[in-house]
Amino acid sequence: MLSMSEFVSGDSYEECRATADWLMSNTQVRPTVGIVCGSGMGGLAETLKEPQVFKYSDIPNFPRSTVHGHAGRLVFGTLKGKPCVCMQGRFHLYEGYPVQKITLPMRVFKLMGVETMILTNAAGSLNQDYKVGDVMIIKDHINMPGFAGINPLAGPNDDRFGVRFPCMSDAYDRKLRQMAHDVALELGFSDFLQEGVYCVLGGPSFETIAECRMLHRLGADAVGMSTVHEVIVARHAGMRCFAMSLISNQSVMDYDSEEKANHEEVLETGQQRAEQLQKLVSTMVARLEHNNNNSF
Repeated sequence: MLSMSEFVSGDSYEECRATADWLMSNTQVRPTVGIVCGSGMGGLAETLKEPQVFKYSDIPNFPRSTVHGHAGRLVFGTLKGKPCVCMQGRFHLYEGYPVQKITLPMRVFKLMGVETMILTNAAGSLNQDYKVGDVMIIKDHINMPGFAGINPLAGPNDDRFGVRFPCMSDAYDRKLRQMAHDVALELGFSDFLQEGVYCVLGGPSFETIAECRMLHRLGADAVGMSTVHEVIVARHAGMRCFAMSLISNQSVMDYDSEEKANHEEVLETGQQRAEQLQKLVSTMVARLEHNNNNSF
């Protein structure tokens, strides 16, 4: 059983400040946009101009990514003229890290000046109208681990990051969601763009048929093992969030089905849609406005 000191370790202001200072002393880039690449979608970081790359293992206090398809690198550079930082690989509850540790990068980014977070993930579809290869803009989430008290904001609150009880009804920025629809329409991507509710589970086992049926009845359109914890911490710190799921597989909802979810399928779908996702994200980044009211 974790002690309280272990439980809240990994997200203290001093630790995040030290990591942010180390990064700022090693790069001239002062990012205003943070991007988190999901499974099989790390190619987005390759589009940054004049990239500066840091391995997670070299960054003070950073966890290490242990999942196939997650490179484990932090890339700084510019995208469409905007200074960005891109995570090639994220951290998950199922890797064994405390939830506070897996969200540490969000607080580090805030301290570096990031105002907008763009997060991507691969997810299983619960909505029968979705097809593999669709992209779902996340309009809301269901935090299942949170029902059991697993929330990255649990423990003492540090007011330097945000308030004790942050609102989550506006977690996914409406203007950014509308911008994504507008950009998708211009690029001809509307036929595979959806908007829905994402449910996070702890993993690493994929969902049972009964769990998929339950989540669908609760109002979830897609299910995965990431993103929500990062969004909670980013919103707590006052950053705008936009997130989208690449639908990599259809969740099995029928006991007579022979289908089985697997991680290779997830990575393969990511590669097939990679170029279009990169185009969507880069066009959105080009249109982001600098927000001067969002600093410490």
